[in-house]
Amino acid sequence: MSQELKQIIRILTDWLDFVFATHIKGSHLTLHTLQFALAYPQSKICKRVKLSHPHASFNNYDMNNRLFAIGDIHGCFDSLKELVEHKIKLQKNDKLILLGDYIDRGEKSKETIDFIIQLQEKGYDIVTLLGNHEAMLLDAYVNKDHIFKWIQNGGSETLKSFKINSLNDIESKYFKFFKELIYYYSFGDFLFVHAGFNDKSVNPFEDRYSMLWNCQEFYTNPLLINKTIVHGHCLISVSKCKDRIAAKLNTINIDTGCVFNSRDGYGVLTAFDCYANRIDIV
Repeated sequence: MSQELKQIIRILTDWLDFVFATHIKGSHLTLHTLQFALAYPQSKICKRVKLSHPHASFNNYDMNNRLFAIGDIHGCFDSLKELVEHKIKLQKNDKLILLGDYIDRGEKSKETIDFIIQLQEKGYDIVTLLGNHEAMLLDAYVNKDHIFKWIQNGGSETLKSFKINSLNDIESKYFKFFKELIYYYSFGDFLFVHAGFNDKSVNPFEDRYSMLWNCQEFYTNPLLINKTIVHGHCLISVSKCKDRIAAKLNTINIDTGCVFNSRDGYGVLTAFDCYANRIDIV
């Protein structure tokens, strides 16, 4: 049997696996299924089946436009405003991915959320990810047994910022914002996530807990190794962050602990310029 025929048979096998998994098994995709979907995104079957992979159209994106990510903000509104308006000088043809944890610990959670919403309303291309702190707030709202955990992790500062005593008093527009946050975002050769992915999972995009809580420096999963993963959640010093970027590693952590300004080497908010491979800090 020729190599060409073997390749055709393998593609057809993967195609049948793809059809079976997407139409019969729902979201329980096998590794071959996912590899086929990624390898043949323009095939007729992929166009007919909607995959739950949050990404924007990269084909029509002008590479002269800039792509940024900003790490954990934690109510550091002044730093965020300075970073966006005066450091990176965000333009409407740029894309900015915010990696989650906008609230808690810092003093200006409400101002931070208001600023993000205003940018979106003005037409800036802002992608907002879910962080573990927003997840804890939503859990506390749904289940009162989780309130203490959220308060213990800085939720009290958020209540003060909103000038309320209970989550029940937060305006509906803010809950709408929190509920619409996404777990990860794929764009070109980049994957953006709050914490990380489950490297051992057949489909790492299904493990939501890992996306919010688990960081790691290296990945071996076939769906992840060819991507640059940009994340926050786990504290990293500015110097180590710069070293990893200079080394052009495939996992970039930009949580430089803006709210922890008393710690040497931390205490700044970081924006990663993905195409220029550099950071700006405030």
